[in-house]
Amino acid sequence: MIERIFIKQGIKKMEMENYLKKELDRAGFTKLETVKTPLVTRIVLNVTRPGLAIGKGGTNIKKLTKTLEEKFKIENPQIEIKEITVPELDAQAMANKISSLIGRGFSWRSIVYRTVKDITSAGAQGVEIVLSGALGGKGVRKRKQRIAEGYMKKIGDQAKLVDYGAAPAKAKFGTIGVKVRIVKPETIFPDKINLKEVFANRIKKAEKKEEEEKTAKEKIEEEKKEIKEKKKEENTEKKDKETKKEDKKETVKEETKKELPKEKSTENKKEIKKDKKDEGKKEKWLNG
Repeated sequence: MIERIFIKQGIKKMEMENYLKKELDRAGFTKLETVKTPLVTRIVLNVTRPGLAIGKGGTNIKKLTKTLEEKFKIENPQIEIKEITVPELDAQAMANKISSLIGRGFSWRSIVYRTVKDITSAGAQGVEIVLSGALGGKGVRKRKQRIAEGYMKKIGDQAKLVDYGAAPAKAKFGTIGVKVRIVKPETIFPDKINLKEVFANRIKKAEKKEEEEKTAKEKIEEEKKEIKEKKKEENTEKKDKETKKEDKKETVKEETKKELPKEKSTENKKEIKKDKKDEGKKEKWLNG
């Protein structure tokens, strides 16, 4: 069954995350991302302190790659460490921080209110921290405490846009569950509509359409002008050819006209010579 394959993959991912949390606890490990390629399986580790995750000369990464290949049977694992530049906007990083501070013995109230301030000052749209467990001390009934500020979505498909993180805190009087939800500054919910922006976008689109139509018309006019110019050029070329032909014909006619009188003159000369000979013969006959 296909469902069993997905369950196995999920279990393997959970085991890997638990192992990496133990190994990279000091480095501030938050989550794991796996990307499969035909040659290599790329494993991206989100960490707040990348120096501790890499180790001296990359010894820690080499160790982790070996264990992932041998223990979890991952083919050609390639670990990439991604630094969380603003940990105040990462829900899992904040949950881990609260749990570690409560475990050291600090009061949960001061920790939670301080973290809410840090998150809002980082530019988050909304924050929600929920603590559940033995918050009152020894002998006090377990209860739940919610501290929230700003805008938050908890129901529907929009809740997927909210960053979520959870971690258990081991206090003196029992375990305390920590849940953190953060709405990041770049997240845009579909129900949040700014009418000014909508109208501005519509005006921009209308202006773009007008500009495109103008450019299209200009292009058509330019093409028409080019066609007209080409036709004019063709007509001028035809006229030039015709004039050239006519000039040639005229030159030929003139040449023929010039040649004809020459021929006539030669014939006249011959006739004159003959007449002279005949006259000479007549004179000789008369005298003789």
